[in-house]
Amino acid sequence: MIYRALADLVLVVHLAFVLFVVLGGLLVLRWPRVAFLHIPAAIWGILIEYRGWICPLTPLENSLRQSGGEAGYSGGFIQHYIQPVLYPAGLTRGTQIVLGSFALVVNLAAYGLVIARRKRLSK
Repeated sequence: MIYRALADLVLVVHLAFVLFVVLGGLLVLRWPRVAFLHIPAAIWGILIEYRGWICPLTPLENSLRQSGGEAGYSGGFIQHYIQPVLYPAGLTRGTQIVLGSFALVVNLAAYGLVIARRKRLSK
C-alpha cells in the first residue's frame, strides 16, 4: 500500500515538473526569481525530449509500483501518461522533438517578455 502511494506521489511530482518545464516561464513573468529554478528545469526537460532520454522519475515510479504489486510500464512518463491523451497513435521521435520545441518556444516567449519588461522599467 505504501509503495503504491509513493508511486502516485512520484507521478504527481513528475506531472508538476513537466508543467513547470513547459509553463514555468509564465511564472517568471510574475516572480522573476523563479527563473533560478525554472531555467535549469527547462533545460533538463527539453534535453530529455530532444535526446530521447528517460527521466529518472520514470524508473523510480516503476520500481515503486512493482514493489507495491503493480505492473510497471515501459517507455517514459510522456509516453505512458500524456501520449495516450495527446497522441493516441504512438509517440515518435518527431513527436518528442515537437514537444521539446513547444516547451522551448513557450519559454523563449515568456523570457522575451521578462527581458522586454526589465528594459522598459530601466528607462
